[in-house]
Amino acid sequence: MEFERRVLRAVEDLLDDGTPYTELAVQKIAAASGAARSTFYRYFPDKSSLLIRMAELATADLFAAAETWWRAEHTDEQAGVVAAIGTMIGGFRAHRYLLLALSEVSAYDRAVARYWRTRVAGFAELVRARLDAERAAGRVATNLDPSTTALVLTSMVERTLTVAFATDTGISDDDLAASLGRAIWLVVYGDARPTN
Repeated sequence: MEFERRVLRAVEDLLDDGTPYTELAVQKIAAASGAARSTFYRYFPDKSSLLIRMAELATADLFAAAETWWRAEHTDEQAGVVAAIGTMIGGFRAHRYLLLALSEVSAYDRAVARYWRTRVAGFAELVRARLDAERAAGRVATNLDPSTTALVLTSMVERTLTVAFATDTGISDDDLAASLGRAIWLVVYGDARPTN
């Protein structure tokens, strides 16, 4: 695990200078992480498996705050979702170059795309289950469709963070968390009164 974290730091440092992931040579990654090429290949047979493992390490914290919020018993106040999104944004910022590479590579690499779709789908399922429970408890509108809403929310967060970190938008992390958290809250609880 320590070796993998060392490789993660090396990859992120190499991406930080603007080098696209596809142009990173294995030899350069191995050298930057202080490992022999043979050691590197023992852990990572190819660059797709490397990116997937690095994404697993980088997204563990990123998803944890949002997953905790969706699993917890809470009121419908915006502050909790804004705080969870703020933590998620902090995690994205810490690993932005790797996560942007993940988004780029998943567009044409089947293994990476399958990993990312599965990871996002698992989170969407957690959201769907929570929305089901919230609807059954009468805390959201009865006409809210949990599956569709989970897809919308998950896609909204994923795309917003990708766009926000791909270029310099001039938007602060706090403003981004406040707006994204408010949007999520409004989608879920904004029309919570029963519909006729």
